[in-house]
Amino acid sequence: MIDYLKNKKIMIVVAHPDDELLGLGATMNRLIDECNVKTHVVILGEGITSRADQRSPDKWKEELDIHRKNIHKAQAAIGYHTVSIYDLPDNRFDAVDLLDIIKIIEKEKNEFKPEVIFTHHGGDLNIDHRRTFEAVITACRPMEHEHVKTIITFETPSGTEWQASNDPRPFLPNLFFEVSEKNIASKIKGMESYEFEKRSYPHPRSPEALKIQAQRWGIANGKNYAEAFTLIRMIS
Repeated sequence: MIDYLKNKKIMIVVAHPDDELLGLGATMNRLIDECNVKTHVVILGEGITSRADQRSPDKWKEELDIHRKNIHKAQAAIGYHTVSIYDLPDNRFDAVDLLDIIKIIEKEKNEFKPEVIFTHHGGDLNIDHRRTFEAVITACRPMEHEHVKTIITFETPSGTEWQASNDPRPFLPNLFFEVSEKNIASKIKGMESYEFEKRSYPHPRSPEALKIQAQRWGIANGKNYAEAFTLIRMIS
């Protein structure tokens, strides 16, 4: 799969600032370093205002400004090329018409023209992750002239593993990218750039937990470190 991705245009579509790091930060860093890919991240939601009883963006202006600046610090840590930032309501994507989310993705897709899209697992606990997945799948219907040939989903620590154990949509990875300690360090540095999202161990978003997660998938595949994905569609 690494050889297949060489020189490709890859779009990463996520619900919140930090999801691009949590889902594939180390893999993205490796692909950029080794495979001459061009990467574009689309962040759909503002990622903050659900922490209040009511959504009041004006009351969170300072925090939202900081959150946006943190996106660019994280971008520098990973090295991805470009980013588009939207302000859909945090943890309220179910209050937004799915078509409106689809239109954003179609716009970004038509401008960037990616061959590959990475996005959230469709069975996450987080409603915004689920809606993002639905919008990506709908925006990339395999029509005659569709240029997105590959769709890959990732797990999001503190969003994927917290789903009910009997949910009918478990994350069942069938694709693994080996990553290095340097790639993991870049992911952790990027994640630590997010002042409102970083956490202490044993939270799944802590530096220690992120490294353990990479070790877990590495061990499962005979490697030191890896990140796990599900290949949803690949047309060659």
